[in-house]
Amino acid sequence: MSVDARRAIDDAAYVLRAADVPNAKREVTLLLAHVLGEDTGFLYREPERLLTAQQKEKFDNLVERRSAREPLSHLTGHREFWSLDFLVTADVLDPRADSETLIEAALLRCKDVLQPRRILDLGTGSGCLLLSLLSELPEASGVGIDKSEAAIAIARENAHRLEMDERAEFALGNWGRERDEKFDLVISNPPYIPNGDIAGLQPEVRDYEPHLALVGGSDGLDCYREILFDIRSLLRPGGLLIFEVGVGQAPEVGRMMQSAGISRIEYHRDLASIERCVSGLLAR
Repeated sequence: MSVDARRAIDDAAYVLRAADVPNAKREVTLLLAHVLGEDTGFLYREPERLLTAQQKEKFDNLVERRSAREPLSHLTGHREFWSLDFLVTADVLDPRADSETLIEAALLRCKDVLQPRRILDLGTGSGCLLLSLLSELPEASGVGIDKSEAAIAIARENAHRLEMDERAEFALGNWGRERDEKFDLVISNPPYIPNGDIAGLQPEVRDYEPHLALVGGSDGLDCYREILFDIRSLLRPGGLLIFEVGVGQAPEVGRMMQSAGISRIEYHRDLASIERCVSGLLAR
């Protein structure tokens, strides 16, 4: 029996609610739009549109996978970040709205203290941070470093799709140790989850996202220590460093930055008023 779009969404939303998936109706609407190749406004334009048997089977399969808490972005292959469309797979972190705080902080501080021409993104993943900044700074170019070959491939494809592949280079590396260049701006959203906290993460993160991009050592701060150890070889004097941090980590990361020669430390809050980023300038 044929099912219309409204009924399909109502039934699927019930399934996701039973699986404790937040924003169930919004998510199933996005999934059905993906199946139909439509924008989400189709539900208001054609609520009685009948699904073909093939469309219904594909939709039901995606709903079942989402009810098992597979991330929505893995099912659609896309995630919007900073109003840009990024390809996303299980090989990269799902770009989150919290991370847009880093973009906001970088643009604010660049406006105040420098106009960066060269940007380094450490642990680039999908490339969303570097590419979002380049979209706002048309005179800049940059490099994204990651330890994962699969992540680098995704980042390069995103740069190509966003027509920034001539301004963005992506390379394998252990942070920035192989780079023979000093940058105006260094940004990083490194792994910062303490080892003992991984088991308590949401299933979408714990079971489906790459642990290489999550685990930050016993206190979650190992990667900050590694990056700061080399920061003088990566950042020019007077250059800007910005880290994303986990909940409650900002004060300690700020102290670590000061010990490494970073001054004029500032803390930046996300929409939930959590200190999400720490920024500062390398002393001249």
